[in-house]
Amino acid sequence: MEDRSNEKRTRQPGRSGAPRRAPRTKTEQGKAPRTGGGQSQTPAPQGSAFPDKQQNRRPPAARRTQQNRRPAPAPAAVQPAAEQTVPAPRPRTQRRHPGLVFDANVPAIPMHICPLGGLGEVGKNITLYECQGDMILVDCGLVFPDSEMFGVDLVIPDFTYVLENKDRIKGLFITHGHEDHIGSLPYLLKKFNVPIYTAKLTIGLIKNKLEEHGLASTAIFHEIRPRQKVKLGCFTVEPIHVNHSIPDALAFAIECPAGIVIHTGDFKIDYTPLSGDAVTDLPTIAEYGRKGVLALLADSTNAERPGFTATEQTVAEGVRGLFARAKNKRIIVATFASNIYRIQQIIDLAMEYGRKVAVNGRSMVSNTEMARELGYIRAPDNVLIDIEEINKYPPEKIVLITTGSQGEPLSALSRMAQASHRNVKVGPTDFVIISARPIPGNEKTVTKVVNGLLALGAEVIYESMYDTHVSGHACQEEQKLMLTLAHPQYFLPVHGEFKQLKRHAETAEHLGYLPKQNIYIAENGQNIRISRDGMALEGTVPAGAVMVDGYGVGDVGNVVLRDRHHLSEDGIIIVTAAVDGRTGQILSGPELVSRGFVYVRESEELMEGARVQVEMALDRSLSENLHDWTSVKSRVREALSSYIYRKTKRSPMILPILMEV
Repeated sequence: MEDRSNEKRTRQPGRSGAPRRAPRTKTEQGKAPRTGGGQSQTPAPQGSAFPDKQQNRRPPAARRTQQNRRPAPAPAAVQPAAEQTVPAPRPRTQRRHPGLVFDANVPAIPMHICPLGGLGEVGKNITLYECQGDMILVDCGLVFPDSEMFGVDLVIPDFTYVLENKDRIKGLFITHGHEDHIGSLPYLLKKFNVPIYTAKLTIGLIKNKLEEHGLASTAIFHEIRPRQKVKLGCFTVEPIHVNHSIPDALAFAIECPAGIVIHTGDFKIDYTPLSGDAVTDLPTIAEYGRKGVLALLADSTNAERPGFTATEQTVAEGVRGLFARAKNKRIIVATFASNIYRIQQIIDLAMEYGRKVAVNGRSMVSNTEMARELGYIRAPDNVLIDIEEINKYPPEKIVLITTGSQGEPLSALSRMAQASHRNVKVGPTDFVIISARPIPGNEKTVTKVVNGLLALGAEVIYESMYDTHVSGHACQEEQKLMLTLAHPQYFLPVHGEFKQLKRHAETAEHLGYLPKQNIYIAENGQNIRISRDGMALEGTVPAGAVMVDGYGVGDVGNVVLRDRHHLSEDGIIIVTAAVDGRTGQILSGPELVSRGFVYVRESEELMEGARVQVEMALDRSLSENLHDWTSVKSRVREALSSYIYRKTKRSPMILPILMEV
């Protein structure tokens, strides 16, 4: 048998030589002619294969007119057949983003994001998430006071909204153990003992902090690990490992009925991390990106820096070179007490160069001991020595790890710079390495410490002189990678001053796939409603700065700070006088006491004139038979303030004290 399957069959041409059109079905024959369909309605060109039909064919407009004027509907016998050819309508879907497919007939479930701190500032990070009545918190940090906050020790978030909703808050998740993420926990736990979910090292750092406040035994901790999901209420939270300048740093994928939110915490992407630490878990972030991420909240600290953040390996090589350069000198290294990576680096180099290691500073000692117990720091017992023993060894055999890299006035390094440290006397045989960059606002205090150490004869390596520090935060290229992998529908930059948040938002917009209206620079206290159908601001909640001064929490407010600022600028004059309560006669005084205004012994003429002004004001009040002592004090204050300003162009605080006898 011949195989003719590959032979071309001869096609029977029509009159034009084109293939014959298949005969129309009965349904097609019964239909009215359609307009605007796939077939062109323009007349055939000259030379058409159908000249007779072309001449008899009505113009398209005429056909449409006749069709529109047709009074009767299609025959009843034809309609059922026509209905059978129409497919059933499909449910409408909306595709917001690859991986996000929603049924438009189902109402979108919203969630609320309330940043209570960390926006427009570096520090004080705390964010509240709410969905279907359930709430969770992420981080609980503090910020250190600026130069205008006289006498203030710490600044913590306002917990008013948290305490108002404490019955709905299921737990608190902590990204890592830096002060700007855990520092205000003692002040929250005193009012609300919320369960804490975080990694092993972070729990150890928090416990050290809570010991000082007597809260370590009552706090509720739940240790979590990367990829270990935690379900609280309607939330399912998955920790994701990220690189930072401290071990056990986590991002969180927060899943709820509204969708998935990724909260990165502080992160960078270090492909050669130290201590066998894994690289930031990009595959998991990409996996969530494929599922569909509703919103991304990402670290903005280095949003102004192009490129990639340097690896920690850079510091290892830089510090190794400095150890070789120190030769016969004692090495003093100042770094953050929580920088476990850096402490391990220094211990390893000390062992390599045959040196003993001493640790100084209360937080440095407690953190090092805790990290050794948990296995995050490896140091043989014969390498670590007590601070009291450092003078038993020659300088070339000692490495001292201490606090004070930010020039804190009471830190160990500051006391060394002032020659007031009990155990360490700095001199020409010392080689000091400040392995940290100054936090914005701390430049002056760091410079003061450096100047003090240099004046004592020490050699000081600080700031960017050598590779002694790298950032733990992502630069622009790493931020782009995070945005691209997560591929969120909405983006909220967090953790940074406004200029950093703004630059991060611009980076996201330049990627091209996020519309500008889906990128929002939020403010502390804003209640942001977010769902697949849109993002909107629904009012504000209480969120501000609560100042801690000694044991006082919140008792120092703007009025007190204003008075302290006034006192710091112009000083105070206290006016005292004893007045007869019945007659208003001055029985003794007035006496003037100056503090921070002028030195009285060198300004006797000015002070005498001021006393005369007070007497005149009191006499005028007496002549008018004025016994309202508040009004009398106001007259004294006004008269004295006017006189002093005319004479000195200063405005000291004036405090009249009238004792009625």
